[in-house]
Amino acid sequence: MSPLSAPTRAPTPIGSCTAVGVLATWSLTRLAEQTVVIPVEEDDVGSITSEVAAGAGGVILFGADAPSDLGSSLRRLVSHAPGGTAPFIMTDEEGGVVQRMANLVGSIPSARQMAATMSAAQIRALALQVGRRMREAGITMDLAPVLDLDDRPGPSETNPDGTRSFSAAEKTATADGLAFADGLRAAGVVPVVKHFPGLGGASGNTDSQAASTLLWSNLQGNGLVPFAAAVRDGIPAVMVANASVPGLTTLPASVSPAVITSVLREQLHFTGLVITDSLSATALSAAGYSVPAASVAALRAGADMVLYNATPSTVANLTRQVIQAIVSAVGSGTLARSRVESAVLHILSAKRINVCA
Repeated sequence: MSPLSAPTRAPTPIGSCTAVGVLATWSLTRLAEQTVVIPVEEDDVGSITSEVAAGAGGVILFGADAPSDLGSSLRRLVSHAPGGTAPFIMTDEEGGVVQRMANLVGSIPSARQMAATMSAAQIRALALQVGRRMREAGITMDLAPVLDLDDRPGPSETNPDGTRSFSAAEKTATADGLAFADGLRAAGVVPVVKHFPGLGGASGNTDSQAASTLLWSNLQGNGLVPFAAAVRDGIPAVMVANASVPGLTTLPASVSPAVITSVLREQLHFTGLVITDSLSATALSAAGYSVPAASVAALRAGADMVLYNATPSTVANLTRQVIQAIVSAVGSGTLARSRVESAVLHILSAKRINVCA
């Protein structure tokens, strides 16, 4: 696979305007706001109106029983976004044990059950149907499908995947995972494949402990295969895991330049949007990172958007800390402003927003 010559495509001039030129006029705070994803309970989305009005790049919904008026609530929320730059409205609608709004969009079998009982065409049709209902409810991005190769029990503290994985077989996981992603895309929902570079066979669940993937030499021969296929298929977004990768990096992958820049960008030639898994995970704190410090490290490593968890009472303060950490890092020279601008270019491109229009 040929390497990238640069991590970002050159902008297309529109008259005298370019996206790069426009972003050069944005304040650093405005740029930083676009890189953060605000967590919120799906029955209380109005509680983060201030964060959306400040320019947050994304919102992630948590819960398991979405209110019937979610769509109207999200429309009100998005109406506060400055300059018409709406945030992504994200959720985890994978199927099986990971469903946030089955009561609104319909229940989905687990990835493993889909692979065992449905053809790729049937999986695509199901994802298309669910994706259309998600769009009706105001969802614009689904943090799915899981492309990890796994056939063990779970998900659990010892195995993050379990039934969330389509299969331990590369061909099955690739075909069925990409069928699910294609259905979402056809419905107008941005799919996000995860957890790069592959959590199948991981030593534990990074939400609750430090963990590692299989050896890098093993991943290159199997676990990486579905992700490489997704990149070739034009997948718009990739989520990076929080596990370390023995033989490649001792850092959690989400803050590792070796994983994000060297492998995903340069080796696999991915030019889309890179999102972290939750930087509130124990794997990050065990490695010595607070959420703000991990956010800076992730951006420096090549990620474009950062995820984290927070309770309703702490989300505003934690978000301020993350934004300030990014601004301060640029001010001190430990994070290049050009890297933040590059991240925002990827975000706006995934949102199909033309800042020169």
